[in-house]
Amino acid sequence: MEEITLKTGSNNKHLSQMTEIKSRYDDKQKAKIADAANEFESLMTAMMLQSMNKMTGGMLGDEGYGNDVFDTIFEQQIASQISKSKSLGIAEAIYRKVTGEDLPKFLNNTISIPVNDYKPGNSNNVQKIEPSKESINRLKKYEGLIEDASNEFGLDKNLIKSVIMTESAANHKAVSSAKAKGLMQLIDSTAADMGVKNSFDPKQNIYGGTKYLTQMLRQYNGDLKLALAAYNAGPQNVEKYKGIPPFDETQNYITKVLGYLNHFNESDI
Repeated sequence: MEEITLKTGSNNKHLSQMTEIKSRYDDKQKAKIADAANEFESLMTAMMLQSMNKMTGGMLGDEGYGNDVFDTIFEQQIASQISKSKSLGIAEAIYRKVTGEDLPKFLNNTISIPVNDYKPGNSNNVQKIEPSKESINRLKKYEGLIEDASNEFGLDKNLIKSVIMTESAANHKAVSSAKAKGLMQLIDSTAADMGVKNSFDPKQNIYGGTKYLTQMLRQYNGDLKLALAAYNAGPQNVEKYKGIPPFDETQNYITKVLGYLNHFNESDI
């Protein structure tokens, strides 16, 4: 593979040559722009690590079969973590150039959503719902995947479980009348947007559903009820009705998710 020489001068010099876009973007588009900007920063960070490693013979040394392959994997993972934990400012500059606005912190970093406000005993009290033993047994198979998705996207694992229970009762082969598929009931267009190629694959489905729910929470500034309404009825309906749509299905959906959430918050399952 041809070596890439990276010049680490002024980042803003190159960014200033980008074409300025004057049009306005909605929150969903801004979230996509932010994700792309962060991914670009991660790529640039990986290239800088690669450039530095050339001078030291690589992380694992310049001898040994396959060390160059492992170096590339480590560089990509380290770059991803650096971009998440301490930004280099590249993503912010790109986002500002495209949108004319500062990159919101809730779009720039993985966040933990404060779902504790929905536990029993406060103004948002919802009666807890206990899942069936059969559905719990099915859910237990995916504990590891749920934990991984929770850590990856900074989303409460009990919320992920509650959505899975509401959507499919933890049946990874479930298909709705609207052709939503799998554990978190992804329609094909949403699955494609989230990078899911097989909605019946539990790992892809859980990651895709968690990623989408996280995007909805970001879009609605952490408002769980609005995010759930958007997950169920689509963000276009939330915008249309300026809040939770007056659909019985959506209102019952929110109540059911919160009911399961109350159960999981009080249990060890």
